Amino acid sequence: MFKNITIGQYYPIDSPIHRLDPRVKLFGTMLYIVALFICDSWAGYLLCAAALCAVIALSKVPVGYMLRGLKAIAILLGISIGFNLFLTPGEPLLQLGFLHISREGLALAGKMAVRLICLVVASSVMTLTTTPNMLTDGMEKGLGFLKKFHVPVHEISMMMSIALRFIPILVEETDKIMKAQMARGADFESGGLIARAKAMIPLLIPLFISAFRRASDLATAMEARCYHGGEGRTKMKPLIYKKEDRIAYGLLFAFLALVILLRVLL
Repeated sequence: MFKNITIGQYYPIDSPIHRLDPRVKLFGTMLYIVALFICDSWAGYLLCAAALCAVIALSKVPVGYMLRGLKAIAILLGISIGFNLFLTPGEPLLQLGFLHISREGLALAGKMAVRLICLVVASSVMTLTTTPNMLTDGMEKGLGFLKKFHVPVHEISMMMSIALRFIPILVEETDKIMKAQMARGADFESGGLIARAKAMIPLLIPLFISAFRRASDLATAMEARCYHGGEGRTKMKPLIYKKEDRIAYGLLFAFLALVILLRVLL
């Protein structure tokens, strides 16, 4: 299960999406999330799915590798679909005891499933095509105007980048701890959902100890390199917009305008 988490990992390959400025990818991801919540018709969701498929094709990241991250949200996806499917009032289609499936609930559950899947895959595209350093630089540069309001943009960007980078590291550490405990007779596979959740409790203490140890090592390494925040620091590779980035911005705004148009017309 833990190996299926793709958010926070970077897939090294040369592609048009990899070469885009990180500010474009961050803005594009946020705009895509906004578009998903604007959509209210199947035509809108179809447009969002088609746009996401086009970006995945341009990124050259294997589709199977990218979709693998959906396994990690299978439970959340099932709960969301179930609640919308059985608890939405409307024209009844099927009665299962005290539960009923309505036409409106079926449509809402389908839209919610598409929205969650596109949301996770779009977030994975951003992290799979952008290194943690580029994400930090992109966030700091893109949100630089907030410094005028005394917002610690550099520190916030650094924390979010480190958090994203630690996701695959902690996943790998969890897998190692599970294998070590399974070698000592621990059972994480048998039993129902509650039993397997209880079996995960012994993982928490060594995982927290490992996380704190890594955080301490990182803090020591940053202090040893005389890191004192972003004030006065320069970039070895400063971010500069290129022609491809401007074209990408144009396509993003056109996509959002089309989504809004579909919402108004449908």
